[in-house]
Amino acid sequence: MSSRARRLLAVTGRITLSRMASNPSFDVSTGADLQEVDNAVNQALKEIQQRYDFKGTDCSIEFDREKAEIRLAADDEFRMDALYDVLQGKLINRGVPVKNLTLGDIVQGSGQSVRRTVSLAQGIPTDIARKIVKSVKDAGFKKTQASIQGDEVRVTAPSRDDLQSVIAHLRGQDFGLELKFGNYRG
Repeated sequence: MSSRARRLLAVTGRITLSRMASNPSFDVSTGADLQEVDNAVNQALKEIQQRYDFKGTDCSIEFDREKAEIRLAADDEFRMDALYDVLQGKLINRGVPVKNLTLGDIVQGSGQSVRRTVSLAQGIPTDIARKIVKSVKDAGFKKTQASIQGDEVRVTAPSRDDLQSVIAHLRGQDFGLELKFGNYRG
């Protein structure tokens, strides 16, 4: 018997435990496993050290886990494109959603050297979250509610079938991010 039940029994002489009826829900989120990103960066570094077209060049890839950014540096724009292609291939192989990458502008360094920052989306931005909520509401699902919870969107509905319909609807939309559906509560 739980401590709450014991207290109720001592105070009232009876136990009445009521559970509040809650609707099933799930969370819509996005993000990448940062360990997989780190592994992909290390694999890309190994490849550029071994490739003939990168011999004698000053190309580098740095991963900043705190900011979820990858910084690329190359001798010229041609090698920058090749460097990004190698990185993108390794990210795809490691299962990192490249749809969540935001490619920064090329910044000129000293001489012909160039730099570029690639940002990883680790949460749904507010403007995209609003679009997701609006899409769920406009689709006309009965008694289905979507609300923004920080960098996630929580969807609740009276039945699991409604939630499955919402997931299918959201998968058919393009919000510019790879959406993940998880944290199901039934």
